[in-house]
Amino acid sequence: MNARPSGFDRLARVYRVLEFAAFGRDLERARFCLLEHLSGCRDILVLGEGDGRCLARLVGLAPQARFHCVDASGAMLALARHRLAAAGRAGPCVRFEHADAFSAALAPAHYDAVVTLFFLDCFSTEQVAALRDRIQASLKPGAAWLFADFAVPSQGWQRWRARAWLAVLYAFFRWQTNLAAWSLPDSERLLAEAGWRPEAIREFQGGLVRTVLFQREAVPGTAPGPVFGATPLSPLARSRNAS
Repeated sequence: MNARPSGFDRLARVYRVLEFAAFGRDLERARFCLLEHLSGCRDILVLGEGDGRCLARLVGLAPQARFHCVDASGAMLALARHRLAAAGRAGPCVRFEHADAFSAALAPAHYDAVVTLFFLDCFSTEQVAALRDRIQASLKPGAAWLFADFAVPSQGWQRWRARAWLAVLYAFFRWQTNLAAWSLPDSERLLAEAGWRPEAIREFQGGLVRTVLFQREAVPGTAPGPVFGATPLSPLARSRNAS
């Protein structure tokens, strides 16, 4: 859970430790596993980045790109700035904005890609629908959407395990950060309804964690955009491509 209401400030310096204690390196692997598909982008919007691990990796993969990093937690933004500086990757190519995703200054039809990693799970399904529409308006035709989040597998013991973990996670983050959401929003369905199709999928933790590279179907009358290096998967591989 990586969106940053102001309550996340208190967890900023221990967030990585908590994450590793619960899931090892799998959440980090989920963040990193498809980043290379954005290496050819020129303008990238990063929402709810957190402590900067993903941003630092992405700046290295796409050194020619400009980044707009938005986070509602000032403490998380400070960590991200420090991480980029320590890696020698700070500079004018990265613009940080301390704001929530509903009020951030997003230029229309400006970005080649948006990155939302463990971000949308902090909102209700209704809020995610509103965010989807707001984010879409800021993207160029053919843009990519790199998404990672928790998920509930369709059956088996993994489904019950996922439900138990999500109950614990939401209880903890509501207690620590005053998170408003009670349960996991149906983010992937909302993206699919708006024409976003998965081009690559990776799963971790028995399907509890999913990373998906989406590209939106072309608007009638416009040329389809590039898929930024992703190779389209077969329907079976799209449904479950474990990593």
